[in-house]
Amino acid sequence: MSDVTDAVAHLAEHGTAVPAMVLASVAALIVTAGLRTRWSRRHGHAPPADDTGARPPTDERPAGPGRTEREGGGSALWRMRTTVRDEPGSLAVLCAALAEGRIDILSLQTHPLAEGTVDEFLLRAPGELSGTELVDVVTAAGGARTWTERADAHDLVDAPTRVLGLATRTALDAAELPLALRQLLGRCTIRSLPATAGAEVAETVPPEGALEDTVLRLRAPEGGAISVERPHLPFTPAEFARARALVELDARLGPRIPRGRDVLTLPEGSDITVRRADTRDVPAAKAMHERCSARTLGLRYHGPVRDADRYLGHLLSPRFGRTLAVQTASGRIVGLGHLLWDGDETEVALLVEDAWQRRGIGGELLGRLVAMAAETGCESVYAVTQASNTGMVAAMRGLGLPLDYQIEEGTLVVTARLDPSARSAAHLPQGDPVGRE
Repeated sequence: MSDVTDAVAHLAEHGTAVPAMVLASVAALIVTAGLRTRWSRRHGHAPPADDTGARPPTDERPAGPGRTEREGGGSALWRMRTTVRDEPGSLAVLCAALAEGRIDILSLQTHPLAEGTVDEFLLRAPGELSGTELVDVVTAAGGARTWTERADAHDLVDAPTRVLGLATRTALDAAELPLALRQLLGRCTIRSLPATAGAEVAETVPPEGALEDTVLRLRAPEGGAISVERPHLPFTPAEFARARALVELDARLGPRIPRGRDVLTLPEGSDITVRRADTRDVPAAKAMHERCSARTLGLRYHGPVRDADRYLGHLLSPRFGRTLAVQTASGRIVGLGHLLWDGDETEVALLVEDAWQRRGIGGELLGRLVAMAAETGCESVYAVTQASNTGMVAAMRGLGLPLDYQIEEGTLVVTARLDPSARSAAHLPQGDPVGRE
């Protein structure tokens, strides 16, 4: 495993001159290395297919009929996991039962365990077949602890292509690690524990990480820890190994953000630059905070602000999200926009220096942040502010997205939904919302 990570890190360190195909193809070895050996041991009866990956988080959907299952027959896609005995012929019996039910196996991945084997399928089944009926077929063929979920066209992407993209995105941008883990492992909640808890982390998470049924714990590259939880489906050792390899790749490459930037002209004629920011911008961000009025800081942080440098490191860390900075021609930062990964939710937050407010900077930042969230598969973003912060409310309304409002004791939470139909009519930047050199 370390040899694979060394190779990927070595290629990435040469920058964009190295073809992304080469970089991520090496990473794909992480997924496929153990599959061929496992397949030969089980005397498989069909060509092996690699992991189909998983979509970004969606609402929990129970197994059973979906919208298209009863509409004139047709077919439906299913993702399924089941545990079978680890002995020759067990997989053949299961495959024969699926074939008898006119259920096509589009891909198959095996997860060997100490006792038994977890088989993960992508299936195309008759449209009239319900989730309960599918489980009954599998149980009769020897499957146990079967889990099913309706799939869609995203699951048809082949595993090498999916892993290629995850490895490349992670290599180019440190902020991609939580998102890559989420897409690698399916619906899950990812939390980062800051390095300030170092002593506690050293005691609870061993260097090689820990697998605890439905929870993965890994040492974070910058210190601290990463926790991944998936209550509805236990993790397998193979998934744990892949997640650990991705984190190791991130650690070997070190701090990095895309270098792209956009130069924009404001209505009054001033030029500003919008670019990605990270912890190297803490001094400039702290200086901007010192120039902001107490009212502006209070609206952003919902109360008095002291010792901004204590939390700016967290806000600007790519591990916890993405930050966009607005700077003037002289290089002074006058605005910050944060997209923060909050478990399985996503928060947006803005701060614009007083002298640069009411020039459209906040709306520009917000539109780019929300476009980033949509690009990564987030279903919604929320902003927490004070009810009196009319500027933030106006910026959220300017997105043209469906909004939900919740207010309690003067604190307002505005949530924007990012489903495809809503995005098609929204006022979001097209293409890369940051710009790449």
